[in-house]
Amino acid sequence: MRALYGFMRLVTRLNDWIGRGVAYLILPMFVLLMAEVLLRYVAGAPAVWTNELAQLLFGAYAVLAGGYLLAHGGHVNVDLLHARLPRRARAAVDVLTSVLFFLFAGALLYFGVSLAIESMETWERSQSAWNPYIWPFKLAIPVSAALLLLQGVVKLLADLLVLLGREPPPGPTGAGSGGA
Repeated sequence: MRALYGFMRLVTRLNDWIGRGVAYLILPMFVLLMAEVLLRYVAGAPAVWTNELAQLLFGAYAVLAGGYLLAHGGHVNVDLLHARLPRRARAAVDVLTSVLFFLFAGALLYFGVSLAIESMETWERSQSAWNPYIWPFKLAIPVSAALLLLQGVVKLLADLLVLLGREPPPGPTGAGSGGA
């Protein structure tokens, strides 16, 4: 049981660390968008690269935060019935619906890997006037899918522990955070 709890804590800490780090991408995105507004409306000379870089950073920000959000119960959930159920019943529903989660996250990983490999093999670049490399941002898709899948495994384990009458490890693990 100690190894299982250790695995669950490790995955959750990894997603927590990455999620907190990725949160700081908000700052350069904000600066880039403000620079774009100033260049466009004050200087009368819009920059092509500011908006595109902000979009690329936002894409990485959005996908890499998935595991963190699952660990902290931040994903959208329809709670009309689920929130009113006892803890063990919620865990049972979450175990049953986890099949859908794993299908989605598995497909995201599978197709994300092929997308990233193809992009890296060709050193893919944007088709804009600025023309930056975009393969690092496409690589974020399978990396984030793997992190999300790992956190989904942690959530499933936590729900199974609840069903078995055991307590999941303390701290955010995705347990009791709504549907997977």
